[in-house]
Amino acid sequence: MDPLKYIFQKPMPTERLAKWQILLTEFDIVYVTRTTMKAQALADHLAENLEVNSVEVIPEDTNAWKMFFDGAVNAKDVGIGEIWVSPTGQHYPATAQLRFFCTNNTAEYEACIMGMNMAVDLDVEELLIMGDSDLIIRQAQGEWETRDIKHIPYRQHVEDLRE
Repeated sequence: MDPLKYIFQKPMPTERLAKWQILLTEFDIVYVTRTTMKAQALADHLAENLEVNSVEVIPEDTNAWKMFFDGAVNAKDVGIGEIWVSPTGQHYPATAQLRFFCTNNTAEYEACIMGMNMAVDLDVEELLIMGDSDLIIRQAQGEWETRDIKHIPYRQHVEDLRE
């Protein structure tokens, strides 16, 4: 348990805790849960160091563009993004913040669709799409059925864009 969280969130502090609360009010301390900090640190690391583990072997001699997409949801924001890798090896990141709350799977679909729309706009002939969501990938490939009624339009839109 985090001691600062304990001190600040104790509803009826004892004499010693009340003293610490009073002494600590001199400082502008804002308690932030560790999970949020870890998630942000992980997102920052991934944005700076593109490392993707894949079970598939991707031929390097292909002229296809590669797109790595991801979506993330926390208590405050929903963010999506992708990194494009050109056939020459250049990296192009793209991110967006969604202005509506949704689930992680919906954010993953939104990220994939944003990248596919960019591919259509740029007249990309061949695009290899990779993501960390097994559900989204397998639904888009038609291997798994889409049971969540909210995801059916997303899957259909991905199929339309794939054409």
